[in-house]
Amino acid sequence: MNKRQKLIPLNSLNLTDRFLFEEVMEDPLIHKEVLSIIFGREIPLLEKNETEKELRISPEARSVRMDVFSMDMEKTVYNTEMQKQRRADLSRRSRYYQSLTDISLLDPGIPDYSTLNDSYIIMITPFDLFGCGKYQYTFRSVCEEEPQCILEDGATRIFLNTRGRNEDEVSAELVQFLHYVEHTTDEAAEQTGSERIKHIHDRVRKVRNSEEVGVKYMQAWEEKYYEKEEARKEGARNKLKEQIKKKLEKGKTVHEIADALEESAELIQTLIKELEGD
Repeated sequence: MNKRQKLIPLNSLNLTDRFLFEEVMEDPLIHKEVLSIIFGREIPLLEKNETEKELRISPEARSVRMDVFSMDMEKTVYNTEMQKQRRADLSRRSRYYQSLTDISLLDPGIPDYSTLNDSYIIMITPFDLFGCGKYQYTFRSVCEEEPQCILEDGATRIFLNTRGRNEDEVSAELVQFLHYVEHTTDEAAEQTGSERIKHIHDRVRKVRNSEEVGVKYMQAWEEKYYEKEEARKEGARNKLKEQIKKKLEKGKTVHEIADALEESAELIQTLIKELEGD
């Protein structure tokens, strides 16, 4: 099959697809509309809006690449993530994102931690990570002995589920937005009574119709495709080397190994040299 047949057209992407999500949220006014829907109030105009922001505390430490990182006029920080694939480590991943965000906000040598910005880690998922049927799960640190005692550390993590079932507990606009995220169509935008969602859809249409974005999408897809191909080939090569190593340990010759593995003797000899260099 030709690799290009596997490419999902840009016009068919939903906001659950990271490429479209990041391109749309690159506009700070649109990201502001999304945050206003989530929080149910107007968010102060964003001063900073970055997509694919990389945070790393040292060359040796693992970095993270945040989908949309922004700061409003009150210096509150928002990291908004689209997570299409279910992963078992999402809760702990949000913890790591929170820690790296905090580190990036404090300049070296500042002794007063009260200057640390309020921050929100927001993860949008097309699945229910916690299985309670909620559209929104909001986490803050509370005292086990006194649940009404909240640790006012300014850190909040929010998980949004497009497939919630508690419409009576959240705003109708949030429900409509989360449905639209998973079904990003003209029909879904027309059916909503939310002007914010219609503004978001105007941006989606602009992105989808942009020739420049279309080229960027194709390039990003091809890069990812070739990265996967290289990883697949490297995996196959390592597997073959392991098979060769086992047969060498049994005293097999190059030609015997080649016949057994149905590979060329020249390739086997090359891989043997690589094994000797390891």
